[in-house]
Amino acid sequence: MPRPLCSLDEIPEDGARGLDLVDLAIVAVKSDGQLFLYRNNCPHLGLRLEYQENEFLDLDGAHILCSTHGALFTLDQGECVFGPCLGDHLEAIPFEVRGNTVWIE
Repeated sequence: MPRPLCSLDEIPEDGARGLDLVDLAIVAVKSDGQLFLYRNNCPHLGLRLEYQENEFLDLDGAHILCSTHGALFTLDQGECVFGPCLGDHLEAIPFEVRGNTVWIE
C-alpha cells in the first residue's frame, strides 16, 4: 500500500536528504529537476552511506559517496563507478509524485 514519504520541497535541488521510516532508511537525491530514491545502504558492507546527517554527495555534488570506504555512485542509476563495489548498484526505491508529495510502496 502506498504511503507518503515527504514533500518535494524537503529535498534540496541538486542535493540530498536522508529520510528514515520505521522499517526503511532512504536517501533522496534531486538533480537537474529529477528525483531519485535509494535505500540508504552501501552494497559493499551494508552500512549507511552518510558521514553526517544529510551529507550524501561528494564535493562536486556529482556522485553519492559512501563515507565508509569512498565508493562513488551515479545519481541517476545508483551504479558504483569507483570503489570496492564497482559495478554494483544502490537499491532503487519505487516512488511516484502526487501533487507535491512523494509516495513510496
